[in-house]
Amino acid sequence: MSSGKQREDDHDEHLSTLRLCEVSVPDLPKRELGRTGLQVTTLGYGAMELRGMPRGRDISEDQSERILNAVLDSGINYIDTSVDYGLSEERIGRSIAGRRSEYYLASKCACWALPGEPPPAPNGRNPHVFTAENVRAGVEQSLRRIRTDYLDVVQFHASPSRQQLEEHGALEELQKLKDEGKVRFLGVSGTLPNLPEQIELGVFDVFQIPYSALERDHEDVITEASEAGAGTVIRGGAAKGDPGKGEGVYWDRWLSAGIDDLLDGESRQEFILRFTFSHADLDTTIVGTADPDHLRDNINALLKGPLDPALYLEAKSRLAGAGFTPQPA
Repeated sequence: MSSGKQREDDHDEHLSTLRLCEVSVPDLPKRELGRTGLQVTTLGYGAMELRGMPRGRDISEDQSERILNAVLDSGINYIDTSVDYGLSEERIGRSIAGRRSEYYLASKCACWALPGEPPPAPNGRNPHVFTAENVRAGVEQSLRRIRTDYLDVVQFHASPSRQQLEEHGALEELQKLKDEGKVRFLGVSGTLPNLPEQIELGVFDVFQIPYSALERDHEDVITEASEAGAGTVIRGGAAKGDPGKGEGVYWDRWLSAGIDDLLDGESRQEFILRFTFSHADLDTTIVGTADPDHLRDNINALLKGPLDPALYLEAKSRLAGAGFTPQPA
């Protein structure tokens, strides 16, 4: 046996031993992801945190492997990633492909995945191209990177309009990939103003939507998606952590709403997460971290459950008084 193979076997044995020695954790609450029937943990994991430099923090392979295995060891069973997230997909493949039966995997499509230079994108963002060729290239690239035969959910990135979805065959191609067994369910990572028409199309099983106590624009459209039978995946449910840092736009919003006296000993981060969990039509919220301690804090917030109904209403009232209200669809 080669020394490299021996190191790999020793490493796998070490990880197995660590898992066996883990203190048992309580079962995490689950909700059904809309009409998919998937029973997903109410807290999921957002793997954008693993993208690495230059768009993200410098995170080592060991850190990535450690946090991904900790996520699964904790019982979290929904992981969200994207072609756009740097090294994220590849790190999932290297670290937990051998545990594929333990989690549902969601990625994105229409992110640039073809040879050559991508077209220019507004505001320096990653380009998105809604053509059949690019959708197929992206999904098949994700399968190779993640080392899996199928993706549970593939979501169109960048909230395309109906015209963008249909005029160059992007939606039709994703449906073909589903027929081929490479994709199980179709979704959109969406925002207003395009979400209502995406819901009306009736073809999407899952919608990923931004929402938190400090970003309530989509509060009502989450309910609309759920009532249409789709699963709802919340991103930004921890308000990007800013209220705990004491700076930035989210902190300013927090201060203007006057929420601190409602905390009753909780951290701001815990309160915000529990506010997110309190939305009756949320199925799961994806929260990213590379820090096992932060992961544990997020799980503890989940286990405390939603906010007391009276407290939830009071928080909503104060937020509305500070101008943070749902936007009409």
